[in-house]
Amino acid sequence: MDGIKSINVTKAVADAEELLGQQGAVSGKVREPLEVLVQAVTVLSARLGMTSKNSSSPPSKDPKKALKKRVQGKGEKRSPGGQQGHVGSTLEKIENPDAIIEIQIDRRTVPAGLYKTIGRETRQVFDINISLFVTEYQVEIIENQKGAQYIALFPKGVTQGAQYGNSTKASSVYLSQHQLVPLERVREYFEDQAGIPISKGSISNFNVEARELLGPFED
Repeated sequence: MDGIKSINVTKAVADAEELLGQQGAVSGKVREPLEVLVQAVTVLSARLGMTSKNSSSPPSKDPKKALKKRVQGKGEKRSPGGQQGHVGSTLEKIENPDAIIEIQIDRRTVPAGLYKTIGRETRQVFDINISLFVTEYQVEIIENQKGAQYIALFPKGVTQGAQYGNSTKASSVYLSQHQLVPLERVREYFEDQAGIPISKGSISNFNVEARELLGPFED
């Protein structure tokens, strides 16, 4: 063990990598097994604890870090921007926008003459509209000649005079569970952005309800 620790493994690995990086310095038959040996030495030295903490090597030359860099790209330089094969997020126009606003040319700004519309150029703006949306259900009540009354049924889940909708509940669970936003900040979000008064207790209840609904699926 002491004999191994006396070897400057980091320098040996660096020299081997430099040799591998030189064009034509190593033949094709030797290159592949040499790369494997370099990686093996790096892993083994890391397991033996030969790092900057117990040697004269700087932290940047620790074997684990060197191995991580090689595995990620073997020292290759990457060009700025998205790499080949990366799925971009560039906006694309959609066929059915939610709103269409037609803009006419102010004829006073063009030379006098007879004009006709020959087409339109389009541009689309993608935005989000966060607002309160309240749906009121009004069930019909009927009464016959004998005074007997019959009432239509409310949709399933509509049980209170005023209650939160499924979209509100789902957004609350998403923010508090997936995004790990504290309950108080979730409460503030609904109040500030949508004008929906909601308590931390209700937000907690939404999480419990979601867990119960997803229980069978998770199991």
